[in-house]
Amino acid sequence: MLEQQLINALSLGCVYALFALGFTLVFGVLGVINLSHGAMFTVGAYAALVFVEQFQLPLWAATLAAALVSGVFGLLIDRLVLRRLRANNAPHLIPMITTIGIGIAVTSAMQGLFGAENKRFPQEVVPESALDLGGLHLTVLELGIILLSFALMAVLLLGIQRTQLGRALRAIAESPKAAWLLGINVEGLFMLTSFVAAGLGGLAGVLIGLSSNAIFPLMGQPMLHKGIAVIILGGMGDIRGALLGGLFLGFAEVMSVAYIGSTMRDAVAFGLLFLILLVRPTGLFGKMQQRKA
Repeated sequence: MLEQQLINALSLGCVYALFALGFTLVFGVLGVINLSHGAMFTVGAYAALVFVEQFQLPLWAATLAAALVSGVFGLLIDRLVLRRLRANNAPHLIPMITTIGIGIAVTSAMQGLFGAENKRFPQEVVPESALDLGGLHLTVLELGIILLSFALMAVLLLGIQRTQLGRALRAIAESPKAAWLLGINVEGLFMLTSFVAAGLGGLAGVLIGLSSNAIFPLMGQPMLHKGIAVIILGGMGDIRGALLGGLFLGFAEVMSVAYIGSTMRDAVAFGLLFLILLVRPTGLFGKMQQRKA
């Protein structure tokens, strides 16, 4: 049923968009392609599982706590690593290579702590009730994912476009040096950006973990590939592009599974993305502007 597939695609696309939002936020503000973002996705999923199993927190509280844990991880990466690279004027490739190492280290730590086998949320904490709307089967979990994702995306988009904080972030994205001369706390906003971006990545991990009910150490790696594809499709550093790109990838995957086959899911989704980039190589929202001092 087409309508049911559209609901499934919307739910998956919303998670992709959330993950890509954190990815593109770091690139847009810090100018860094943070390849440890997939590890934050994994950290969020495992953190939620620990809070549910060990601390007996309700699912909503465990989800919030997991996003905070992921955010703190992102903040530590910025403070301990990226800040020093900025201070030493490291070339653009150095932070990217460094975050690859961080991602591998965090993933290995997760495997050492929790083992390589799949983990699952306790059955009683995963909502199983569903709504039947004119033949559509919409689970409470899917509805929660869609509503939460759109709410967070709307808050972030409006915050960037219409608040003083958003204007400061846009100024930093244009030129950190000029923003500093204008009295903007550049380092403080770098910290905030790293925290929020990693928190969104961890939240996406929780939502995927709940949706598939499977958590494993390498779950962030395929998501990282998809996040890179989404921000390239949408236009590097553009929040609107991350939203649309995430939804596009979710719809492409679900429709290919429904009408072609699960084995062709990634081939169809990334093939369509490749064709779009052939027509519009700068992404959906134009060129990435170069920073000027």
